[in-house]
Amino acid sequence: MRTDRTPGRVRSELLAAGTWSARHGVARVAMKRARKQGDLQAQLFSDPAVRADPFPLYARIRERGPVVKGSFLAATASHAVAGATLRSDAFGVVSDPEALPPLARWLMTRPNRTIGPVTPPSMLAVDPPDHTRYRRLVSKVFTARAMAAMRGRVGDLADELLDRAERESRADRARGGAPVDLVSRYASLLPVTIIAEILGVPTEMRSTFIAWGGTAAPVLDIGLSYREYRRVDRAIRELNEWMAGHFTRLRRDPGDDLLSQLVRAEHELTETELLAIAGLLLAAGFETTVNLIGNGAALLLKHPDQLADLRADPAGWGNAVEEILRYESPVQNTARRALRDTEVAGVRVRENTFLSVLIGGANRDPEVFDDPDRFDVHRANAREHLAFSSGVHYCLGAALARIEGEEALRRLFERYPNLAAAGTPRRRPTRTLRGYDELPVRLG
Repeated sequence: MRTDRTPGRVRSELLAAGTWSARHGVARVAMKRARKQGDLQAQLFSDPAVRADPFPLYARIRERGPVVKGSFLAATASHAVAGATLRSDAFGVVSDPEALPPLARWLMTRPNRTIGPVTPPSMLAVDPPDHTRYRRLVSKVFTARAMAAMRGRVGDLADELLDRAERESRADRARGGAPVDLVSRYASLLPVTIIAEILGVPTEMRSTFIAWGGTAAPVLDIGLSYREYRRVDRAIRELNEWMAGHFTRLRRDPGDDLLSQLVRAEHELTETELLAIAGLLLAAGFETTVNLIGNGAALLLKHPDQLADLRADPAGWGNAVEEILRYESPVQNTARRALRDTEVAGVRVRENTFLSVLIGGANRDPEVFDDPDRFDVHRANAREHLAFSSGVHYCLGAALARIEGEEALRRLFERYPNLAAAGTPRRRPTRTLRGYDELPVRLG
């Protein structure tokens, strides 16, 4: 019988299995064992009910102390500890190859590996000085002043997308069709178009980018099944291949966009570093903002009294976005490794402790936010949230995300005063990213 299991194919499958085992397989086994032992952190990773509503469990973890040791890592849902950890140079990212056993280190850094957002040399996966070097190359494009100048374009695009959604909705109603999915027809299209324009990638590719992003989003989670890992890896590899071809096109015909600038700075970047920066900027440029817009729309539909306040006083939209970010953080958790014995917010942490920083829990810490489980667009200190992280890894695109969230939501609800939910929303199955895959509405 003929088979396609050539030596090259077998080697590729063995490498994939080894990489999955190092990144997900061992953690998957450890989490299952820990959950049976009653470990609270393990429930966050493995219990679908907790994934749907993690906030009561965050509260239980917080009640046990500022840092709670689990069977395979420690965790904090304390705002003070989370913020101090993210800002401290005594902690580093957990993906640092030097922290890994030799075989795992080789698997994560070998040539021809998939270049993803959570493996070096991605900015999410390295610390200074490499992180500083990469960030310097791109940060001038994402300054608050530069992003403020984008507000007009964001607003115009929001109006264009709403015009299109309305035309499609009329056509759907004429055919007796379904309600409008606010995620696919609006919340995802706005940020992916803006980041495509900033980076200089074709906007006609946006549906492909959204598909790649949606498939690859679980890469931020740990403990994936082998089948899911392979699906995620395939999507990221396809993006890598497209980006490599795009760099070739930009070398022949560069523009004024950010990727053209990075290509021209190739003396400062290897091809692998260029791929890592470009892929992260593209994915991070829309994945979390999709969640911000979707979460915000769903929350305001559930709180019509607060929506009425915003319609009466549009100056409140900026603070409303901060409260959405606090209440339903698009990124729910991150992790850090203690580089040395240290103390954070009065808590001793030993070297090589892996600490899960539960951003979604920290943002509902009653020590900082009064009545934290209440959604309140008038909350005076809403901006104290950690939704954009803190310290050297503070989100480069925070200013842009705020503008996109404000313009997208304000224009949506001003345009459709009778906007209403029209069916059961469907949450994303991811644990790290919190948002909606589908949000059916009637435009009114």
